[in-house]
Amino acid sequence: MGSSIKTTEIKKLSGKTKGYLVLVVLLILSWAVFKVITPGNFGSPSQLLQYFQAGLLAATGAVGFYFVMVMGMFDFSIGSNIILSAIVGCVMATRFGLGYPGFVLGSIICGAIVGILNGIFYVKLRIPSMIVTTGLALIYEAVSNYIAGGVVQTLPSSLRLFGSMQGSIVLAIIAFIVAYILLNYTKVGTYTYAIGSNEFVAKNMGINVSKYKVIAFIISGAFFGVEAILSISYGSSMVAVTGMSSMSRNFTPTMGCFFGMAFRKYGIPIQAIIIGEFIINIIFYGFIALGAPTAIQDVITGLVLLIIITLTTKVDKGEIVK
Repeated sequence: MGSSIKTTEIKKLSGKTKGYLVLVVLLILSWAVFKVITPGNFGSPSQLLQYFQAGLLAATGAVGFYFVMVMGMFDFSIGSNIILSAIVGCVMATRFGLGYPGFVLGSIICGAIVGILNGIFYVKLRIPSMIVTTGLALIYEAVSNYIAGGVVQTLPSSLRLFGSMQGSIVLAIIAFIVAYILLNYTKVGTYTYAIGSNEFVAKNMGINVSKYKVIAFIISGAFFGVEAILSISYGSSMVAVTGMSSMSRNFTPTMGCFFGMAFRKYGIPIQAIIIGEFIINIIFYGFIALGAPTAIQDVITGLVLLIIITLTTKVDKGEIVK
């Protein structure tokens, strides 16, 4: 009995170790390729810190989005949620004079409300989540424009603590810890995986699938509220957009979440999202250092990431993935 438990623990450890090794290799390889091609203006220690901080922004949202994606759902309102939450937080902090409490709580609560709306409309309308969230994204953009009043919302310098390296890391770590606890030590995490593995079986087990799908969207929305805090703090301002222009913000958190999905078989989805976002930013800034046109950057980055995800998502026949 004792030996079998020990063997299982060794297998788990070796699985996680393998996952970490693959991530580290991908990270070093991504850095090395661009460092060799353009050694003068890429990949110095200070620049790597900049890439890492940029990756933290998207990673905070991606760890929440993981709850939605594991269940087989999707969200096209990510960008509009981030913009709306950042604007609401900024308005609460400045226009209503609530300072940091208004900024932080306003952004997170707004993100969670967007998540509630996404979840309820998806469950009640019974149409694909991509269609529901695309339609709602247009509404969120309109609301953002109304609240902003056509004016760029600028966060005062006295409220940009989370734009610094130290501030962004502290807030991001808190977000990652909360996501890890929810995923691994709560009923929400257990039911999330159960529904994602087999929704029909989950229903037969007595799980209220609709309820936990809404909860997944709420969690996702709240974490995008955290990303909104970091985004406006890092960039100092937020502009309301229309015509689905907010969708440009969907790409990075989604790709980071794909890393989490790919490495979940190793038992390190949250860690994979964090490192994955770092890799994405290394590739992005690498192309900037090369002076490549934006269109070429997008095409090559997309292809590289597709190759990475394809290579890391191969699952052996008969393997059970939690």
